[in-house]
Amino acid sequence: MALDENLQTVRHSCAHVMAEAVLRLFPGTKIAIGPAIDNGFYYDFDFPADHKASETDFAAIEKEMRKILSSNSEFVRNEVTKEQALELFKDQPYKVELINDLPDSEKITTYTQDGFTDLCRGPHVASTKEINAQSFKITKMAGAYWRGDVNRPVLTRLYAVCFAKPNDLKDYLAKLEEAERRDHRKLGTQLDLFHIDPEDPGQIFWHPNGWSMYVTLQDYMRDKVVRDGYQEVNTPAVMPRTLWERSGHWGHYQKNMFITESEKRIFAIKPMNCPGALEIFKSRTRSYKDLPLRLAEFGHCVRNEPSGTLHGIMRVRGFVQDDAHIICTEDQIEAEVTKFCHLLLDVYKDFGFDKNLLVKLSTMPEDHVGELATWQHAESALAAACKAAGMEYEIQPGEGAFYGPKLEFTLVDALDRQWQCGTIQLDYQLPSAERLDAQYIGSDNQKHHPVMLHRAVMGSLERFLGILIENYAGAMPAWLHFEQAAVVPVSPEFNEYAQTVADTLRAAKIRANAYVDDSNMKNKIKMITSEHKTPYILVVGAKERDENAVCVRFRASSGLQQKTFELKEFRDYVLDKVATHFNGI
Repeated sequence: MALDENLQTVRHSCAHVMAEAVLRLFPGTKIAIGPAIDNGFYYDFDFPADHKASETDFAAIEKEMRKILSSNSEFVRNEVTKEQALELFKDQPYKVELINDLPDSEKITTYTQDGFTDLCRGPHVASTKEINAQSFKITKMAGAYWRGDVNRPVLTRLYAVCFAKPNDLKDYLAKLEEAERRDHRKLGTQLDLFHIDPEDPGQIFWHPNGWSMYVTLQDYMRDKVVRDGYQEVNTPAVMPRTLWERSGHWGHYQKNMFITESEKRIFAIKPMNCPGALEIFKSRTRSYKDLPLRLAEFGHCVRNEPSGTLHGIMRVRGFVQDDAHIICTEDQIEAEVTKFCHLLLDVYKDFGFDKNLLVKLSTMPEDHVGELATWQHAESALAAACKAAGMEYEIQPGEGAFYGPKLEFTLVDALDRQWQCGTIQLDYQLPSAERLDAQYIGSDNQKHHPVMLHRAVMGSLERFLGILIENYAGAMPAWLHFEQAAVVPVSPEFNEYAQTVADTLRAAKIRANAYVDDSNMKNKIKMITSEHKTPYILVVGAKERDENAVCVRFRASSGLQQKTFELKEFRDYVLDKVATHFNGI
């Protein structure tokens, strides 16, 4: 979704007001940068030694900002020389560094409001009266390395949200509160899904409940790709430096790779699967009749992500992608991309993500390899494939990879948040003679280099599952939930029948548990409903035992309440829902 440029201008102007407020309240603070971002802005500060910034400062800063806004001051733009700029900001070392880094030919501008001057390219609103004093809120603070360099000072970053109208802010804060309630890290603990050890950052310890859902999701995707004509492969987790050098990853990606050594040889734990797929392709002579070759791999990858970027299971170091590589001829590109788009839509539909799907086509960057005609052909093929799949797309000029254009698919969740998950990238580089030198024998009996399509629907399974947990607030669809049915006897007298029901369902591969502990029925149901979020609670007593039946209480989100089934009828009901991957109960 395109950003509202006017609103972004308001947000950036409000960032300047925040900087002024902080300097008023905490003299001696050093200011850095304050850009507009999605939903608001941030500003980086180096507070004086005698003040330890905390969230208790937020209210005072907001109050001071509103006082500044009430002055109805104009934002005045000025062009200055580098010397003038250095004099203006001589007491602000971060600004001085930015000024010194500017080329001599760069036009330097400042903006002043209410007596406060900041170094800025702009644009800004005409006056502070264009910023609604009730439409912003400081939300959080975090540490941020100056200029993203771990060897530089850690600054205090204050984040704020900012909107055109107070009601927009109110709606956003309500969504923020709901997002907090749905946080997959909290629900992961509540549902006993996983944990992450602080001494092993970015690596997930999956508990039985979470692993059950993970394996179910992986098996679901495996079934989809096998039906779609893929062959599953598996490649080594550790590969030699020489391979990564030939693929180009050693030169471009080494800092994100975990390196190891054995017998005086250097190896790397794979951060991606693509070289392995081409090694399989090259293992024997290939003909054009073998193409397209679709190789799927649920390969475990490891990337040395900075610890500050890690976030639950959404951003990790160890992960598995629903990865696949399609090795084909140039003439097959459009058909294969169209086929992939249909697969992606089919998968997203099962989760209810097909309605607001956003698609972006990233075209040739300035730093690219290959001829213009080849790029134009590739971009046209991707565009045509989108249209053939019935999808609209937005162009991202110059955002393609250096080796080829790509499509990116962004889904929108229940809170209107965007998550870029699916992608298909067109690669002429990796199979080339200069890289891994993959070849096939064409119909002309000559050797040719194929094209490689890198594609994923979900992306990282860990991240996709995290998105699902938050999207469904932990109340996962019945086919995916770790506990599909919870059997609760009305009293201990019916424990035996409850266990029989659970055993019968498990024999049909339905994930069911009998709750035959000593707590009473109401407490069991309350716990199962609130903590497990189980889709079906089966209450059994004398009537159900005598009739070999179950009284089913449906999860609230289903819109259903209660219904009695014969046990076999309920078993078939659940199996039908599971078989169709029904999006809901």
